[in-house]
Amino acid sequence: MPEPPAPNTPPSEVEPGRPWGDESEAVRLALEWAAQRVVRPTDPKSTARPASELAAAAGRTITAEGVGAEAALKIFDDILIPATRAQDDPMNLAYIPAAPTRAAVAFDTVTSSANVFGGLWESGAGAIFAENEALGWLVELLGWPAGAGGCFVAGGTLGNLSALFAAREAALARRGGRHPDGRWQLVCTTGAHSSIRSAAQVLDAEVVLVDEDWRGHLTGPALAAALRRSRAVFAVVASAGTTNAGVVDDLADIADVCGDAGVWLHVDGAYGGAALAAPSVRPLFAGIERADSFIVDPHKWLFAPYDCCALLYRDPALARPAHAQRASYLDAVDREVWNPTDLALHLTRRARGLPFWFSLATHGTDRYTAAIEQTLATAREVAEAIRESPHLRLVAEPELSIVLFERPGWDTRDYAAWSRQLARDGVILCLPTLWRGTTVLRLAFVNPATRADHVVEVLEETTAATP
Repeated sequence: MPEPPAPNTPPSEVEPGRPWGDESEAVRLALEWAAQRVVRPTDPKSTARPASELAAAAGRTITAEGVGAEAALKIFDDILIPATRAQDDPMNLAYIPAAPTRAAVAFDTVTSSANVFGGLWESGAGAIFAENEALGWLVELLGWPAGAGGCFVAGGTLGNLSALFAAREAALARRGGRHPDGRWQLVCTTGAHSSIRSAAQVLDAEVVLVDEDWRGHLTGPALAAALRRSRAVFAVVASAGTTNAGVVDDLADIADVCGDAGVWLHVDGAYGGAALAAPSVRPLFAGIERADSFIVDPHKWLFAPYDCCALLYRDPALARPAHAQRASYLDAVDREVWNPTDLALHLTRRARGLPFWFSLATHGTDRYTAAIEQTLATAREVAEAIRESPHLRLVAEPELSIVLFERPGWDTRDYAAWSRQLARDGVILCLPTLWRGTTVLRLAFVNPATRADHVVEVLEETTAATP
């Protein structure tokens, strides 16, 4: 048996059929690093660095000959990862962080190594079946009928765009192929996620903004008034947990109005939809069972790794005419089976729902409910401590797990200075935001490992004086 070529043998000398030489050492090093990272704690002081600093530290990494697996991994471990914020740090409470289970993170490696094409049943039947099992749990939480389903896409932006494109095509079909007078319109509030406005731009649609009530909710009466003013609305977007404040719109009243008007109701639950699994807040979602489409990001509050958005349709048959791609090389595709490529704006896709499925199958849904309830309890405990603090003020009662508060006497510069300093010190990540035109601080709890007493201690110790 001939000796394997050296790892960095020039291509002209590589044995035919083995263009990459012997990759066993690269595989071993990468998998050992991954195994250690799954179980070892994250570094809360990891943070972004300027590109010039990274270039100076890493040197030139892409060369004709390659630097070798050991050198490449050392650059990654010593330079690149320390410049990458740890999303699962329990004190990372900015934006919407991520706290995947260790099982899900580990299985992401399995998913990648299996190299599954998850677009067509023909090529990915087993993986798609497992993904559909995970989606089926979400369908049950929604209270939707048998036959409802969808697929996993990269994130909420693509999920919202895909759902709204299907809604517009369905509206066009109902009109017999006739466009409305003027541009298509979609309705939402200012609290809707920024991706809704992006989707409207892509679809060349006009966004009709409806005023929120004093709680920050889209309500049925306000929606009904907006729909009376236009006949070009193809969809209404309601929020099941806004990103900024965790507000759940009045879904039951909204569903009534959409039903009477014959307008598609899309519910964006990218962050908050996970709380459907929590009995303590499930009543907030009454009416969601009548939505036409829905998204939730398992990589946010359902403990899956990036990137993973579940896109669901009450009636998937309404989505397929919009999304199924046609070409001579796709003529042989069996359209009677479940092809995820027919349900969103994609063709090629990895089976990104498998880590979520594996964790669900491993731990069971009761553990998921308990973990979500734990984060809700943490948010309530921190909110109560802020309410009782002599120098902090709670600015809104949390509906889910986002807490908005202010430090009376501080201005925008004080908030920014406080936030930057604690981030640099690796103490806590808490960023300012705007609430009703005023700068406030915002905490987003999605990690069941976050302890309320730790958060409260930091807030009390660091906000007593002006930065």
